[in-house]
Amino acid sequence: MATSEGTYYVPEQSRLPIWASFALFLTVFGAANWMNGNATGPYLFLAGGLVFAVVLWNWFGSVINENMAGLNSAQLKRSYVWGMGWFIFSEVMFFAAFFGALFYVRNLALPWLSGEGSNAATNEFLWNGFEAAWPLMTTPDMAVNGDAASMRGPEQNMSYSEAGSLWTWLPFWNTVLLLTSSVTVHFAHSAIKNNARKAFNWWLGGTIVLAIAFLILQVEEYVHAYTAMGLTLDSGIYGTTFFMLTGFHGMHVFLGTFMLAVMWFRSVLKGHFKPDDNFGFEAASWYWHFVDVVWVGLFFTVYIFG
Repeated sequence: MATSEGTYYVPEQSRLPIWASFALFLTVFGAANWMNGNATGPYLFLAGGLVFAVVLWNWFGSVINENMAGLNSAQLKRSYVWGMGWFIFSEVMFFAAFFGALFYVRNLALPWLSGEGSNAATNEFLWNGFEAAWPLMTTPDMAVNGDAASMRGPEQNMSYSEAGSLWTWLPFWNTVLLLTSSVTVHFAHSAIKNNARKAFNWWLGGTIVLAIAFLILQVEEYVHAYTAMGLTLDSGIYGTTFFMLTGFHGMHVFLGTFMLAVMWFRSVLKGHFKPDDNFGFEAASWYWHFVDVVWVGLFFTVYIFG
């Protein structure tokens, strides 16, 4: 296709989007079965994740080969920039919905259940004795049915007020790791812009190490929550919102780590990226900064003021 800037390259048809959709469905289906106690759930979840990783690897490879072959015009490269921008915007809306759900529960639903405003009769007849509080340790079911309640709150919560010490509080160290990784990925960006490949590889490698450390600490946090705090997905609305927000964020951290690792291998093994041609890395760094910003929001809403 001819343009004022030359030839607009149109990629060949690909089955990769279909495989990506199948992998995401398998992952979500496996996660749902896993949370509902189905023995096949973890295997389906893992299979979906592996298929998705293979799809991304091949998809990245196709785009990389097209660019290295000189097929990408300036107009096509601009379309990549817009595409990544809209993708990040869709992710902003995704998390906005979850933060909105948390706001609704904390500031509207719980006060209504406790009889605030014109809901006194509802509270008296349905949830008599329930008092709104956050984090919600005593669910409405517990207020009404006591020890016979089926929907029980956690024994402890993750808020800073319950932490014994800042230095042993995992969310604090996770915050340090992510904020530091945002700085290192910026230094990596500056290095490749200045054609300092060795520095780029070191800064980007350091970012990946920090990202992996974050994921390890989050797994440790989840294990501690389940085994020592009684905080699970079944711990009322507090447990549900906690794992929904932090779990989906952790999934995004994993995806961002995968993207950055691909960029690191491209640079170390293939010598890819130039000062004026490095959008693959730039897109991954944008995504990483977005993940860091979301974590800051989570840290204050879920942990500090939670």
